[in-house]
Amino acid sequence: MTREEFANVLLPNVKHDYTYYEELYPERDLPEGAIVTRYAPSPTGFIHIGALYSAFIGKTMARQSDGVFFLRIEDTDQKRTVDDGVNKIISDLEKFNINFDEGVTKNGDVGNYGPYTQSERKDIYQAYAKKLIIEDKAYPCFCSEDETNADKELQESKKERIGYYGKWAKCRNLSMEDAIKRVQNGDKYIIRLKSDGDFDKKISFKDCIKGKADLPQNDMDFPIIKSDGLPTYHFAHAIDDHLMHTTHVIRGDEWFPSVPKHTQLFVMLGFKIPKYAHISPLLKEDNGTRRKISKRKDPEAAISFYHEKGIPNEAIMLYLETVANSNFEMWMEQNKDKDPKDFVLDFKKMSTGGTLFDYDKLINISKNYISKLKASTVYDMALEHAKIYDEDFSTLLEKYKDYSIAIFNIEREQKKPRKDIAYFSDVKNQIWYMYDELFTPSNYEWQNVSDKKERELILNTYINEYYNSDDDKDGWFNHMKECAESLGYAGNMKDYKENPDNYKGNITDVSMVIRVALTTKSMTPDLYDIMKLLGTDRMKKRIEMSLQDN
Repeated sequence: MTREEFANVLLPNVKHDYTYYEELYPERDLPEGAIVTRYAPSPTGFIHIGALYSAFIGKTMARQSDGVFFLRIEDTDQKRTVDDGVNKIISDLEKFNINFDEGVTKNGDVGNYGPYTQSERKDIYQAYAKKLIIEDKAYPCFCSEDETNADKELQESKKERIGYYGKWAKCRNLSMEDAIKRVQNGDKYIIRLKSDGDFDKKISFKDCIKGKADLPQNDMDFPIIKSDGLPTYHFAHAIDDHLMHTTHVIRGDEWFPSVPKHTQLFVMLGFKIPKYAHISPLLKEDNGTRRKISKRKDPEAAISFYHEKGIPNEAIMLYLETVANSNFEMWMEQNKDKDPKDFVLDFKKMSTGGTLFDYDKLINISKNYISKLKASTVYDMALEHAKIYDEDFSTLLEKYKDYSIAIFNIEREQKKPRKDIAYFSDVKNQIWYMYDELFTPSNYEWQNVSDKKERELILNTYINEYYNSDDDKDGWFNHMKECAESLGYAGNMKDYKENPDNYKGNITDVSMVIRVALTTKSMTPDLYDIMKLLGTDRMKKRIEMSLQDN
C-alpha cells in the first residue's frame, strides 16, 4: 500500500488535491509593505474589551499600510457556537467603526479568499492533512480519551512533561497495515502531526511587538484533524493564513507560547511563515496584584458594560489608542485640528508587558470628548441611551426637545466647555432639576446661609426688586451685585477679603441661595442660563417651594 492510498483510506471523499487550492487563492496584488491581517473570533456573540482592542490594532495597521483587514470565523469548536453569534459580533464592532475589507458579513461572504467560516472549509483542511500523511508528517491516532488521560496522570506522577510525544506517542509508529485494520474495525481516530521538533533545542523568531525571542521547539504530536473530520484551531489557522495570504498574525499575548507549534506547522506544510505581533493583555489591580482583565470576574471586560454606562464608543476608541501607543496623547495635544485616524500606530511603541486598564482615565477621556460635542449631538446621544435604559426620561427628552438641547448647551459651545457629563447614564442625575416632572423640593444644599429668615429675605428681595428677565449676562450680574450690597453682603470678593467683619457674607452667598432655591443643588452649570431657561413664573414657584424648607 502506498502512502497516498493510506491517506485516501484515512480521509476519503476529499474533493480536491491541495494544489487545487494553491491555484485557487493566488497572491494578493497589494503595494509593498501592505499588512494583511484578520480578526478571527469564535462565534460566541460576545465581544470583550481585550478583543475590541485587538481588532482595533488589526484594522488600524492594515488601513495605514493600504492593506487588508478581514473577518474570519473560527467555528471548528462547535460547542462554543451560539445562535446569531456572528451577527452579534459584526454589529458590536460596527458600533466602534471597525469594519472589514473582506470576509464574513451579515449578508454572506465578501472577497476572493473565502469561504471565511472554517466549518465551510473542511475539504481544504483535509486536502492539506492528506498532503502531510502522504509525506509521512502526520498519522492516525486511535488512543481513546481515557487512555490519554491515564498517560497524563502517569506523566504527572513521574514529574514528566504532559503531552503526546516521544515514548508517550503510542500510535506514532503504528504500521499502515495495522492502522487500516483498525479503521476497518470501526475504531475512532484522529490525525496527529508527526512532530520533527526537539524540545531541548530552541526556535528563534522576532515578534513585531516583543522583539527577539527564543522558545523551545515543539515536539508534541498534537491533533490536526478531529474525529468529526474538522480541523483543530492550530491546523486550520495555519492553512487559512497561508491561503488568505495573511502577512501579520496580530493576536493576544496568550498565544505567544504557541508560536513554536504554529511555525512548525508552516514549515512542515511548506508555507511562508507570517510575522507575529502579540498584544500585551489589559490588566487590572486586584488586592495589590495585577492580573489579566477577566470576562468572568470583571463587568468592565464586557462591551455591554460600556453601552449600559453610556460611555461613547468614540471615547472608548480614543482610550484604546492611548493604551496602544503611549505617544498618542502628546500627538493629540500637538495636533488638535487633526483626526485621530491621522495618527500612525507603531508596533514598536506598544507595551511588551501588560497594560493597566485605567477606568478613571477612560472616564476623563469620555468627559473631554462629550464636552466638545454640539448640544444637539449630546441630545441625540442622551436620547438614544435613554430609549434603551430609561424610557420615562426618554419621553421627557422627546417632549421637550428644544428645551433639552438648550440645557445641554449651557457652558458648552465655547472655548473652555463645561465637563460635567462623563457618560450618558449620568445625564438624568445631572439635569433632573430642570424638568418640573422630576423636580423634588427636598434635600436643599443651603451651605453657608442656614438661617431661614435670611434666605427668605434674599430670595424675596432679589426676585421682586432686582431680577429682570430682559437682562443680558452683564446686566444680570450687576443686578445680583446690587441686591447683595443692599442686603449687607460684599458686592465683590476683594472687599470681603479685606474687611470680612463689615459684611454678612459676600455675593457668592447670595447667588448660592438663589441657585439652591431653584435647583436644590449648590453646584450647577451657569446660574444665568438656568434662570433664563426656567423663566420668571417657574422661578417664583420654586422660590415659594424652597421657603417651605427648614
